[in-house]
Amino acid sequence: MTDGPDPVRMKALEEKLAAKKKAMEPEVVEEHHLSQAQAGWRMVTELVVGLLLGFGFGYGLDLFFETLPIFLIIFTMLGFAGGVRAMMRTANEIAAKQAEEAKK
Repeated sequence: MTDGPDPVRMKALEEKLAAKKKAMEPEVVEEHHLSQAQAGWRMVTELVVGLLLGFGFGYGLDLFFETLPIFLIIFTMLGFAGGVRAMMRTANEIAAKQAEEAKK
């Protein structure tokens, strides 16, 4: 009768299992760059969302305070400014990534 499992066979089995697990893992695909179309759509979306949020908040405040259209105009302009700021941040981020890739 044996005292326990054979350590050599256990190690071989563990290595085989690790190899099988590694072979079954899906490949991780990382995209390191945005296409120009994706970047453009992202910036357009940021601008439109900023405008819509500003319009929505302004219209809501105008309805609440019954002061149509003062808050609508103010918050639409603020939303536009926020959208442009988000677009510029995205453009800087993309430019920095492209500069980093150019160094490699």
